[in-house]
Amino acid sequence: MAKVKNNKGGAFFIYGYGGTGKTFLWKTISAAIRSQGEIVLNVALSGIASLLLTGGRTSHSRFIIPINLTEDSFCRINPKSDLAKTQYIPFGGKVVVFGGDFRQILPVVPGGSRQTIVNASLSSSYLWQQCKVHKLTKNMRLTVGSDLSVVQRITGFSNWLLDIGECNLGGPNDGEAIVDIPEDILINDPCDPIGSLINFVYPSILENLNIAGYFQERAILAPKNEVVQEINDRLLKLIPGEQKEYLSSDSLCQSEFVHDQFDANLY
Repeated sequence: MAKVKNNKGGAFFIYGYGGTGKTFLWKTISAAIRSQGEIVLNVALSGIASLLLTGGRTSHSRFIIPINLTEDSFCRINPKSDLAKTQYIPFGGKVVVFGGDFRQILPVVPGGSRQTIVNASLSSSYLWQQCKVHKLTKNMRLTVGSDLSVVQRITGFSNWLLDIGECNLGGPNDGEAIVDIPEDILINDPCDPIGSLINFVYPSILENLNIAGYFQERAILAPKNEVVQEINDRLLKLIPGEQKEYLSSDSLCQSEFVHDQFDANLY
């Protein structure tokens, strides 16, 4: 905020794992700066992430970044457009706040090795030396409003996940290691593990179909789409009534200058 107030450039990075309050912090900073009549451009790499930010847009949309990148790619921003007026100051003259968690989504390098992927990340860029890093370490999402006993149990589980992310479990390894899973989160049914998981997460599902809070408080996460599809199919078979499928279609806008119609008041 001091950099913004004094019109001095600066680069910052908010580092924290999931649930530590990164999005809350970004939205608070944005509101504070906009309340002073200044412009804030909230961008994210994915569409879902951009929806979490006030006035958020994807970086491809905001800065007209080509979808298919090559060595000769550049951002086609019309120099006479309103968007260009916000880009006159060089990058080093602006206050830029990056953020994220390197454990979650790394750059995609087709056919790349672990080394090339790491080298493509922001922490390997020369810009990283210019970033002042701030860390968020307390899991606010899981602990706010909970009893002390619940907080202690959740904190233990959160620390265990963190140790996995930082490769502190399983001893020295070359990418593969044996990790002991806590007994309370193990699925012990070798014959029907998915059915056992569904019964654990959604007990007495037929008796609670009309209770909205029942589904709001429960979720099953899976790393692969085929597993998600199998779980969905199993659950839908348990629910009476006719099954309906709603389809959506996404396509790229072919115009390279579609953003020229937006004016700076929307930022």
